[in-house]
Amino acid sequence: MSKTVTPRTPKGFRDFLPDTMLRRNFVLDAITDEFHRFGFEPIGTPILERHETLFGKYGEDAEQLIFTAQHGRSTREPLAMRYDLTVPLARVVGQYENHLSFPFKRYHIAPVFRGERPQRGRYREFWQCDADIVGVAGMSADAEIVSLMQHILSRLGFPQFVIKINHRKLLVAIGDFSGVPKEQLPDLYRSVDKFDKIGAEGVRRELTERGIAADAVSRMIDLIQAKVAGTGSLDLIVDAIGADEDNGVDELRELAALLAEAKVPPACYDFDFTMARGLGYYTGPIFETVISEPNLGSITGGGRYDNLIGMFRRQSLPTTGTSFGIERIIDLMDELNLYPGHLGGTLVQVLVTVFSQDTRAASMRIADGLRQAGVNTELYLPSRKLGRQFQYADKKGIPLVAIAGPNEVEAGTVKLRRLADGKEVATTLSGAVDAAKQLLALTP
Repeated sequence: MSKTVTPRTPKGFRDFLPDTMLRRNFVLDAITDEFHRFGFEPIGTPILERHETLFGKYGEDAEQLIFTAQHGRSTREPLAMRYDLTVPLARVVGQYENHLSFPFKRYHIAPVFRGERPQRGRYREFWQCDADIVGVAGMSADAEIVSLMQHILSRLGFPQFVIKINHRKLLVAIGDFSGVPKEQLPDLYRSVDKFDKIGAEGVRRELTERGIAADAVSRMIDLIQAKVAGTGSLDLIVDAIGADEDNGVDELRELAALLAEAKVPPACYDFDFTMARGLGYYTGPIFETVISEPNLGSITGGGRYDNLIGMFRRQSLPTTGTSFGIERIIDLMDELNLYPGHLGGTLVQVLVTVFSQDTRAASMRIADGLRQAGVNTELYLPSRKLGRQFQYADKKGIPLVAIAGPNEVEAGTVKLRRLADGKEVATTLSGAVDAAKQLLALTP
């Protein structure tokens, strides 16, 4: 016999027991429902992609976290585990464009993998929920994405959240005005993206260490910290660097007007020039949602990336989208106690007991009738005393127990007992469904 293996998951990976999965599914179902409400449709892609599909798309910092896949001798094709769901979308559009209708509104909910250092709110395997619009160049698509984000987070019950909005072209314009050399603009993105973590002085120190002149860094830091309510921050930037049709300010103004038309509450979004989104493929407006208390970092992130799909076809297609960090959202919902009270430890609504082998057939008929009527029903399978069956239902949190002993079977009846308060109802078999639903609806 082989040696016993100690059961444990790899670092940064997790198992989910039923009570946890119920909470996860509640969140995923709510997000999926809103995706459908906004007209997004699902796709699926493999966990593994070709090495050349993933690399060269994200930037050096991100690509250090990509898991490469080792495989047997049957193939020599270099493979890697998907880092996000965005690059796979670009590959899908390039591969199947003749099968798609544009604008293409897709969502994708699936696990992704990153070689992170595991910590609170950060895992090596985690799920992303992405929604993207392919084929629309105007700000109407970006406004749709921000509106979608606001609807989902409001539906999940988050009391206070802010969708931060910036523009990659504006960051370039600020960098140019400040005197940051064009070849060092990627350094600017990477450092500014850490603003929330290391603050203004940390960004200043990091950019200076990367060789950017101190006076250029100071001008840039002053500009990105400009803060006035509403779109007033945009006015301050224009006053400082001058008007330019290609600096992204006009698009941000248009986006603000469209968000007002969409009735997105002004308190739910903010123009924040310290937000950069570190990935290398963004080209226009960028989005990131934060909740300040408790602070687990951003819970959504995304933006416009008009050039990425061009890496997989002759001409690119304008694209914008967002990704929901499902793990952080779930952690926050646990901490803020945002789940509904009825979300217990089980989906089972009724346990049908088995009094003896002689009554099992009758119990099976009762269970089948409840299931046919849409009531989640478990038939007790082991041969145990009735008291043990009640203990099982109580431990699992099953609200109702159905009892059909020899007397009930002979009379063609069944007893339904609500465990929360002991209320018991005797009913005919034909009335069992209505009685169960009434007891469930009035569960204290």
